[in-house]
Parts: sequence; C-alpha cells; structure tokens
Amino acid sequence: MSDPLFIFYEEPDPDRWFPGDRFPRRVIRRLLRGRPQPGGVMRWFLNLQTGLELAGIPHRVNDYRGLRRTPGAPAHVVGKPHVVTAIPPGHPIIYGPGVAAHPLENDFWGRADLRLILLSCEWFRAMYARDLPVKIPTAVWPAGVDTREWCPPAALPADREILVYDKIRWQRDRLVPELLNPVMAAVAKSGAKVHHLRYGSYREEDYRQLLQRVGAMVFLCEHETQGFAYLQALACGVPVLAWDRGGFWQDPSMYPDRVKFAPVTSVPYFDERCGRKFADTAAFHGIWPQFLSELNSGRYRPRDYVTSHFDLAGQARAYVELCRTALA
Repeated sequence: MSDPLFIFYEEPDPDRWFPGDRFPRRVIRRLLRGRPQPGGVMRWFLNLQTGLELAGIPHRVNDYRGLRRTPGAPAHVVGKPHVVTAIPPGHPIIYGPGVAAHPLENDFWGRADLRLILLSCEWFRAMYARDLPVKIPTAVWPAGVDTREWCPPAALPADREILVYDKIRWQRDRLVPELLNPVMAAVAKSGAKVHHLRYGSYREEDYRQLLQRVGAMVFLCEHETQGFAYLQALACGVPVLAWDRGGFWQDPSMYPDRVKFAPVTSVPYFDERCGRKFADTAAFHGIWPQFLSELNSGRYRPRDYVTSHFDLAGQARAYVELCRTALA
C-alpha cells in the first residue's frame, strides 16, 4: 500500500430545522462548549492518524473527491456507521473499529462492498462474527495509546490519592447504592483521598492532570471494547482495580429480548502487571486491602504493559497489514 490510504471518519451531524443549519449550529456549539472532547470512536481515529504519521504511512482524511478520482481505491472507514453509505460504489471498504454496538443497528449489510470489519477486542469480534446477517471477514485491531502524552509524573505523589472512575452505564439506580457508594466508602475508610470522575463529564486534559496525582484507580464499567480511559491510566503508571462482572452483554436496547451474548469483559487488555479485578461488591471488599498493600511493592508495572502492546506506529502498521491481507 504505497499509495495514500483514504481514511474516513465523521460524527453524525444532520440538519435539524432547515437545510444547512448544521454548519451554524456547529459554530455555536464550539463557542458555547469549547473544543469537542474525543469519545472512544474519535480516539480510534485520532490515534490511528497519529500512528500513521509516526510510521510515515501516507494517508488522506475524508477526501471523497480524491477517492472518486482513484478508481477501485479502498476506503478505510474508521467510523461512524453512516459514513459507510457515503462511500461511492466501486470502492471496497475496510470498516471499523468505530462500528455500531451491534450489527442489528445497521441495514447496509449485503449492499456495501465490505471486505473486512475491524473490531477492537476479541469478545466484540466474536459477537459481530456470530450475528452479522451476511458473511464478512472480521479481525481484531485496537488502536495504539499515545504514551508521550500519557506518562507518569516525574515524582511519585506524596499523599495517597485514589481515583474512582465511574462509567456505570445502566441500572444506576441500583448500581450506585450497591456498588459505587460502597466502593467510595471503602476507599475513604482506608485513609485515602478519593476522587470521583464520571465518564463524559470531564476534559481530557483535566483527567491527564488528575492521573499525575493518584496512586491507583478503581474502574467501574459493565464492559469495554477497548477502554481508552483505563489504558491511559495504565500508561501513566497508575495500577487499576477493575470491576469485571463478565456474563452477558447487557445493553438494554438489545438485551435480553433481541441479543444474548457472553462472555464480555470490562478490561479486554489486562494482565498481572496492570492491577487486579473483582466481580462484585463483596469481592471488592475482599481484595481492596490486598491491592492497597501491593501498590508500593513494585508488583505492578502498568506502563510496561501499554508500551509493549499499544505503540502508536506499531498499531498503525498492524492496521495496514490487516487491510493489505483483506484486499489481496
């Protein structure tokens, strides 16, 4: 693939009240809210783009005109799903990892010339491979992590501070009193200063600065397909104690009436260098004292895990190789 890659990524932003109103609304949003914060799908795109630049791999972003002028050139649609239908006929598509939560959410299967679907972890790939209405090759590809930006502080924090990262998506009326509140209370009881951060309520820079101050993070999320937030913490040298209940994928828009799939995990990329896991509140109370005692023992080397698996340029090259094989 010596020719430039045509990379596509767009957030849905349809007109709302009259044709073309999305453009002034975009400007007004920027003025009122500031620069948009990247979510997981945007982060896949940004980190792939950075990795391609570091690896010296030429690419063009959202160049529909250039694609049309290059007969048969593949389109690399990182996301989101609506972009698939914007690719002109005659161009094979590599799609992902910014796909819909489940194949049932889209209806372009069998019409678009999809040569490969990239999913960011194995359990997500397995669910897609099982439930796709037509046979399309799938593969696992997670984006790299920018370990230049996400790095440990020059000196370890003097005081013990713990971050509780709250990405509880569903059933909060039950899980906040049954899980989040007991976790917060146990951390506070141990004498640590507790920081509570809820997903979607912060700016990346504030999160990065907070990770310079804490000695560990408790990560609460039903499931993840890559988990940039906890990987960024690991890259900063912060060990993670992760709630990993396993079991079924429980997106309430699909489960249990339309889709049942298991097992899932909240930490698809994790080993003994990263920290520990617990299944429920009782298990947390059992493992929390041990986890605390191990923080200063040198047992955990979370940054080593990230640097050995999520190099930006290395993952960009892996992306190109997967695409090359699929298009051969």
